[in-house]
Amino acid sequence: MTRSQILTILYIIAIPTIAGAQQTPAPYQPTPYSYTVQRKVIATHGAVVSAHPLASAAGLSILQKGGNAFDAAITTQLTLAVVYPAAGNIGGGGFMVAHLAKNPAAKTAKTTKTAAITKKSPAHKTITITPAKTAGLDIALDFREKAPAAATRDMYLDPAGNPVQGLSENGHLASGIPGTIAGIFAELKYAKLPFAQLIQPAIDLAEKGFVITAAEARSLNSTQIYFKKYNTVRPVFVKDSAWRAGDTLVQKDLAKTLQLIRDKGAKGFYEGETARLILEEMRRGKGIITAADLQGYKAVDRTPTVFSYHDHTIVTMPLPSSGGVVLQQMLKMVEKQPLAAYGFESVAAVHLMTEVERLAYADRAQYLGDRDYYSVPVDTLVSPAYLQSRLALIPPKKAGKSTVIKAGVLSPASEETTHLDVIDAQGNAVSITTTLNGGYGNRVVVGGAGFFLNNEMDDFSIKPGVPNMYGAVGAEANAIVPGKRMLSSMTPTLVLDNGKVSLVVGTPGGTTITTSVFQTLVDILDFGLSPEDAVSLPKFHHQWLPDDIYVEPGFSIAVQDSLKVMGYLVAQRGSIGRTEVIVVLPDHKIVAVGDGRGDDTAIGY
Repeated sequence: MTRSQILTILYIIAIPTIAGAQQTPAPYQPTPYSYTVQRKVIATHGAVVSAHPLASAAGLSILQKGGNAFDAAITTQLTLAVVYPAAGNIGGGGFMVAHLAKNPAAKTAKTTKTAAITKKSPAHKTITITPAKTAGLDIALDFREKAPAAATRDMYLDPAGNPVQGLSENGHLASGIPGTIAGIFAELKYAKLPFAQLIQPAIDLAEKGFVITAAEARSLNSTQIYFKKYNTVRPVFVKDSAWRAGDTLVQKDLAKTLQLIRDKGAKGFYEGETARLILEEMRRGKGIITAADLQGYKAVDRTPTVFSYHDHTIVTMPLPSSGGVVLQQMLKMVEKQPLAAYGFESVAAVHLMTEVERLAYADRAQYLGDRDYYSVPVDTLVSPAYLQSRLALIPPKKAGKSTVIKAGVLSPASEETTHLDVIDAQGNAVSITTTLNGGYGNRVVVGGAGFFLNNEMDDFSIKPGVPNMYGAVGAEANAIVPGKRMLSSMTPTLVLDNGKVSLVVGTPGGTTITTSVFQTLVDILDFGLSPEDAVSLPKFHHQWLPDDIYVEPGFSIAVQDSLKVMGYLVAQRGSIGRTEVIVVLPDHKIVAVGDGRGDDTAIGY
């Protein structure tokens, strides 16, 4: 893909697994009691892709009622908190990267005309795209959870200084201060419709119920033991018999909480009745979140990380998301390498990309954290000279070793996450990643309020050099400090061509998030893969430690064998992320593709 091309790609996660991709034969209108997964839609005005059919449908209904991409994103986000409780949430946090097609501060915008180009993808599909140039505004919003004021550096260690197994992952002490609701109200300033209209679909689904899928039933059944162990008040997710596909899930307590938020705004969550229920839950479970923690939480506008890759502009999330730094390092290290000549997932390409991932994740472990609390040498880490010195460490035609390759020497100076993207007819695009961290967060439902709390405290370095639940290792930069935001892998990302959004990409998956975004960008921008192939073909992952290449089912056995000969340890694993894509064609039609790794649904009009 050249810089003349405009592709707009939307993605969002899902839980495993409803099989079978299908192209939209007719308008798709799911109801709470009758819906199926739709993998692909061709639209003309706007599209939503999300982890659940009902959330995508709710977001689309807002677009059809005159809302913009931000309105639809808010509705989709709130609906996911109801229909996808493993990761959709109001008790967690996340990040938003977005693009306003028209910058309110811009006085004029020059428009240039460029001839349309035609290109054939490896799947022999021809896409003709006519570029245009407009003025716009890129936005980054941080609503990541924070450490409570009573948090301490060694709070998860025993008297001998060893980590207490599970303490930072399960139960009340694992929760950071939730940021999702603060984030939603920070997003609201870009929206058009009344908030009461945006939240009502979520309220209705919580109050009246919806039928669950087979995947949701398996997910709830597999977590029953934890729900029973860590909850002080029996939640609706606990069932005496097994959950089955087609069962109706009704969440009356959650509906009441959402109604308070509708009527009282952010104070309906951080103060009043909901705050009281959170504090009572903390007291019952010996948690440490206080009223002052809740009232003091604020979402923060950040300056997006913006850099070039070939002739494209990449816009992504800055710290405390590690994604912006790590993604920039990886892309800039491969930018001048002959990836296209190597070919998609060839031995040479996988070798180069794996070693680049190793180098970037080694730096992540040593240097990255919340810049509000720790001096992170970002400019040095992404400088051409430094990245060139890192590239020189890659051994030709053989595996590097993480025991040898460490973080660079510098001069002084989450897997239950969910993602949603929306695009509207005006060219506004929203990319939001939000998370509870582990599946169902800390497995605790706030008694009487009906929502899960997060276990994001595990994303801190509970002890330097000790890996978290995703195997990520951290150092002093990511140590626990009261009020500090824990490091994240969430990487909501946009690509702009000629001033317009051409690509929105991202995925859930803990530490696999940034490598999946990296690979998806390279697959499309370098290898020229079609959106369908970029979504569905097997992925791989390396994160410095452990020193393994993880590959999805279906990854080439011949390539695996060659990598093993080079000295790599290759390990099989399940699905890596769930990436969705939307392409905007020259006639303004939008082709949205959902990932077959989950219940992901694309819907548009």
